Amino acid sequence: MKDVIPLTEGWTLRHGQDRLPAEVPGCVHTDLLAAGVIPDPFLALNETEVAWVGRRSWTYATDVSHGSRHERTDLVFDGLDTAARIVLDGREVGATRNMHRTYRFDVTGLAGTLEVRFASAYAEAEAVRAITGDRPNVYPEPFQYIRKMASGFGWDWGPTLVTAGIWRPVRLEHWSTARLASVRPLVTVDESTGNVEVRLRVERTAGGENVSLLARATVAGETAEARFEGDEAVLRLTVDRPRLWWPRGYGDQPLYDLDVTLSDEDGQLDAWHRRIGFRTVELDRTADARGSGFTLVVNGERVFARGVNWIPDDVFPSRVTPERYRTRLGQAADANVDLVRIWGGGIYEDEAFYDVCDELGLMVWQDFLFACAAYPEEQPLRGEIEAEARDNVVRLMPHPSLVLWNGNNENLWGFRDWDWEPGLAGDSWGEGYYLGLLPRLVAELDPTRHYAAGSPWSGSWDHHPNDPDHGTYHSWEVWNRQDYAEYRANVPRFVAEFGWQAPPAMATLRRALPGEALAPDSPGMLHHQKAEDGNGKLNRGVARHFTLPEGDFDRWHYLTQVVQARAVAAGIEHWRSHWPTCAGTVVWQLNDCWPVSSWAAIDGDGRLKPLHHELRRVYADRLLTLQPSDEGLVLAAVNQAPTEWRTTVTLRRLEADGATVGQGTYEVTAAARSVARLPVPAELAPDECSAKEFLVADADGLRATHFPVPDKEFAYAQPAFAVEVETVTGSEGKVDVVVDAHTLVRDLLLQADRLSPSAVADRGLTTLLPGERVRIRVDGCGDISADDVRSALYCADTK
Repeated sequence: MKDVIPLTEGWTLRHGQDRLPAEVPGCVHTDLLAAGVIPDPFLALNETEVAWVGRRSWTYATDVSHGSRHERTDLVFDGLDTAARIVLDGREVGATRNMHRTYRFDVTGLAGTLEVRFASAYAEAEAVRAITGDRPNVYPEPFQYIRKMASGFGWDWGPTLVTAGIWRPVRLEHWSTARLASVRPLVTVDESTGNVEVRLRVERTAGGENVSLLARATVAGETAEARFEGDEAVLRLTVDRPRLWWPRGYGDQPLYDLDVTLSDEDGQLDAWHRRIGFRTVELDRTADARGSGFTLVVNGERVFARGVNWIPDDVFPSRVTPERYRTRLGQAADANVDLVRIWGGGIYEDEAFYDVCDELGLMVWQDFLFACAAYPEEQPLRGEIEAEARDNVVRLMPHPSLVLWNGNNENLWGFRDWDWEPGLAGDSWGEGYYLGLLPRLVAELDPTRHYAAGSPWSGSWDHHPNDPDHGTYHSWEVWNRQDYAEYRANVPRFVAEFGWQAPPAMATLRRALPGEALAPDSPGMLHHQKAEDGNGKLNRGVARHFTLPEGDFDRWHYLTQVVQARAVAAGIEHWRSHWPTCAGTVVWQLNDCWPVSSWAAIDGDGRLKPLHHELRRVYADRLLTLQPSDEGLVLAAVNQAPTEWRTTVTLRRLEADGATVGQGTYEVTAAARSVARLPVPAELAPDECSAKEFLVADADGLRATHFPVPDKEFAYAQPAFAVEVETVTGSEGKVDVVVDAHTLVRDLLLQADRLSPSAVADRGLTTLLPGERVRIRVDGCGDISADDVRSALYCADTK
């Protein structure tokens, strides 16, 4: 059996004449930060003070001494960031230029000082640009010339912190005769039979060239064996009536251990283990009178995807631990999310990410790593891209959560709409990857899954790449230029990106901007706002609905949070109400990589914005929503549950003071996985110009409201409510905040982090009618009074 020796100890980072302690896995920035050489780039304006780090070359070193009875010793890097030369005992054993690949170097018989010499990513990118020529890009950074996490060069939500380092584990592997070089399990389901076809490839030593090798695979108590013919073998296993893996909300997520061993006549040489799941995934692109669809079908069940976009959870991804993945993805699941799209400007995530998705039933849409730029197709990039794709398709294909490979983010759209074509003058720009190389590799290596050329993409050049009637659609015009009500202007087939910004939680801002007098345009706030005209768009979004507060940062902060949550909810409620024409929404974005004003539902310190709580509501299996339409106001009962929803809906037409103008009860039945739409009777629909009336729908504890005019035009009474604090018996550190409404209280929000940075509340925005009560559970706040709570409570009004 081979011996594996992790190389995690004793590393140093050369900084001038100094040898600083280095953590592996890690990166230069985190090592310099730990040594006190640089300030925390996440705080204040420090990002600009550390820009020099990305433009320097860096060397990591450790001592390697080993003795082994085996024929061969390999030095294996799971991730090097990025352009590096590897030198052992004064001898260069290899070179790298791709962050997204694993590397294996034969170092048999070598020992001594191991150095990993990283060139500046900028220097490497410029050297490649000199070979390939210029290509257009949405940011003034050369990320498309180097196979590296693009967002590290800065994005409209991320800092420019260009990293270098040994960012994933490194080890020595001692082995003899042969090792498993590639294991590809193709998992399918045929009626009631699960099939696992395991395709193996081995690497042999010189002494193992003629050795007879036996492979054995075991899953669910079934075993298959095969002798190798040359360096390849195929094992086939069948499992009778396996339990199927389902997305969240559709069933359970049973996982089966798949074990593969490699042996010769003297015993076991190598072993491989993964967990797999049995399920089928189809992508229905059927054309109809409305256009061409984009619907995921799992185990024969058509799915409305309740999705979020995922970016790297830290601009220094080596800091993201398995526990952090579990926390963040658990937060996604808590918001009733069932699909996570890994965006193409980030990384292929660690195995721990996909393991958690397997367990939680979170479907994974995996972009290949191309985003918002024209990518040269010449060498040296083309060979790197093929090797990278092969590496990661094989690595990730065992995971049942992985349901779709996607070629790129917005590059096909960019070619058509962003004035790229004239400047390219016939030069390559990536189309050959998205429509040629990548689909060919997926078909070769992982034919059990579908491939989409890009997001957005209408399926062919016969339609505009971002045509809402065909395939996937990115909705950014609304955030950039319009009111969020304009989400209701169309019904795309699948909304793969849309979103609205808000700043992070107040405690996050206070930590990230210590000592700053916070204002929307204070220096730190502007530095931690990376979007073009981001504050202008935030302010216009608020001003359409509220009187924009002057000099009141706390209220501005609250209103931007409200508008973010309302905006995203408006889109999701509208699009869900049009299932099955629209088959999914993927919110931009779930998470942040540092403290910043952004579209995220979870801020850079891991705190939940009100948007996260709103996602929990609008992504629930059952949703009531009131939707304006050309035919008048419609009540939609959205039922994504597996059982019929038969309920009684109470509609109340109310005045601003809570007086009832009209009321009716209606029996509504929505079949499983369907939507029931009920026209609101004319006598109950408030006048669309009314500043005094609104409509409320209630059923089974769910509520929908419809206010015809913006808040600043609505005839609110001054909100009045009583607040009490009750200790939760037997629960240290938890209290219940009880709010009794005396008037209409719209979008009440308790910002628990204002009470204590560690405090969290169990709900977000809540609208109360006169006489209603809400109980808000708060954890981690310590002893607080009603007056303390009032300082952290906000609601909508005409101020």
